[in-house]
Amino acid sequence: MTTDTYDVAQSATGTPPPPTRAPRSRGQGQWALGFREPLNANERTKADDDGLNVRSRIETIYAKSGFASIDPTDLNGRFRWWGLYTQRRPGIEGGRTATLEPHELSDEYFMLRIRSDGGRLNVRQLRTLADVSTRYGRNTADITDRQNIQLHWIRIEDVPHIWEALEAVGLTTAEACGDTPRVILGSPVAGVAADEIIDGTPAIEAIVQRYVGDRSLSNLPRKFKTAISGSPHQDVAHEVNDLSFVGVRHADHGPGFDVFVGGGLSTNPMFAQRLGVFVTRDEIPDVWHGIVQIFRDYGYRRLRHRARLKFLVADWGVEEFRRVLEAEYLHRSLTDGPAPEAPPTRRDHVGAHRQRDGRYYVGVAPTVGRVSGATLAAVADLAASVGSDRVCLTAQQKLIVLDVPGEHVASLRTGLAALGMDPGPSEFRRGTMACTGIEFCKLAIVETKAAAAAAVDHLERALPTFDSPLSIHVNGCPNSCARIQVADIGLKGSIVRDADGNSVEGFQVHLGGALGPEASLGRKPRGLKVTSAELPDYVERVASRFTEQRSEGETFAEWAHRADDADLV
Repeated sequence: MTTDTYDVAQSATGTPPPPTRAPRSRGQGQWALGFREPLNANERTKADDDGLNVRSRIETIYAKSGFASIDPTDLNGRFRWWGLYTQRRPGIEGGRTATLEPHELSDEYFMLRIRSDGGRLNVRQLRTLADVSTRYGRNTADITDRQNIQLHWIRIEDVPHIWEALEAVGLTTAEACGDTPRVILGSPVAGVAADEIIDGTPAIEAIVQRYVGDRSLSNLPRKFKTAISGSPHQDVAHEVNDLSFVGVRHADHGPGFDVFVGGGLSTNPMFAQRLGVFVTRDEIPDVWHGIVQIFRDYGYRRLRHRARLKFLVADWGVEEFRRVLEAEYLHRSLTDGPAPEAPPTRRDHVGAHRQRDGRYYVGVAPTVGRVSGATLAAVADLAASVGSDRVCLTAQQKLIVLDVPGEHVASLRTGLAALGMDPGPSEFRRGTMACTGIEFCKLAIVETKAAAAAAVDHLERALPTFDSPLSIHVNGCPNSCARIQVADIGLKGSIVRDADGNSVEGFQVHLGGALGPEASLGRKPRGLKVTSAELPDYVERVASRFTEQRSEGETFAEWAHRADDADLV
């Protein structure tokens, strides 16, 4: 590498650049191959100023001078490094989403994401989230499938006060969004589940402590999603994350982790691939750091739609990816390892389950992840009343109260059910997830939360004895925040024609998606779309046909892939 290239790299990241390799994929903007000049507006914004620096401007300028004072480059870019997105202006229909500029779509309020790595919260933190929601967010709160809480209606004037409240209890919004290492998924029952292979919590804590806010990692090609779980239930959707560590038992080395790289959905879905290595819990932070650096240095930066790790892994292959990791970043070989066994049961931990210490954890299903500040406060009070100080969020938009003494399980169940979160929900309520949708999201085309909740209510009345697991994932646009391609019934927001030929909100239907050893993307029967109004009846019809036609032990996904097209409409 020439001295000039070294100087440019060092000034941009604050750290020496990695070793160079033989040129591959020239023209993709890969730093390690010498392509340092920003190739698009997003890369220029990041090169001009680190996204983490925007916090000082929010505190000293924007919060004092108001929304109109915000520099557009900060507003539409760097704010994300602190968990802030402008939310959608009310009244803009979905058909105009792709035709308007960001400033035309944006309201003067923000959607705010709060990190809770591993989904872990204590009662004090939960109460603080509830207070921030009610005080500053019009009582909004959604549990996302990234195991965190998302608020709405946040004013720029209130953001410093919100940070002060959150940080006083050990919470942060740092790198909750942006081209950064986002919140790390973890098993919500780590350290307590009786059947756990290994607790990944210390590895999550080490990564967060060492690397969240590290400016050498705050300019990645795009977002980077990590999952670490030692649960045999594989409860973090490792198949669709950029990087995942999944609990396994090695014949010679005992419990540890298998490594998956290159997963992701959106408009070009790919399943993560096994790297073929076994790592101990203590090795995870260094291996994680090496892989994030590969993404930083070799990731594609020219085109945003190809700037995810999955494209690099697909082009290189896992053998080359492992070679680069070992030779250029770790400077040592990794141990070959076994693949994880198939998960024994479902992944969401709903219901009451005995912990290894004799106490219980109780998992509930808030309808499509929608709660409120008042609900979070009530959950905190319930948890404290039964002697618990820990609540966890899950990657399936669920909530779990941990450490419940056996004699208090019944009263907790009753209290949670009174809040609309029954620990014994119907299959429809348990299996339905939804993204933010057009209510707040500038990318959305259709409304999601209310449509999904209405479908759940209808299905519970229409099919009260339905008893098979059924995942229904509802997304407002093609980006698949709700993982539509790997759901039994995945619904992608679209503008469709109703029976009278009118353009209305609706969904393109994906059927038979699945995670696990037989992971598959849902099939898209040709031309199969439903309007939002037709959605409840459509799901009822398909679920009924599955019940009539399924063979012994057959899952909905298996049936959907063999069923005739006529049975799927």
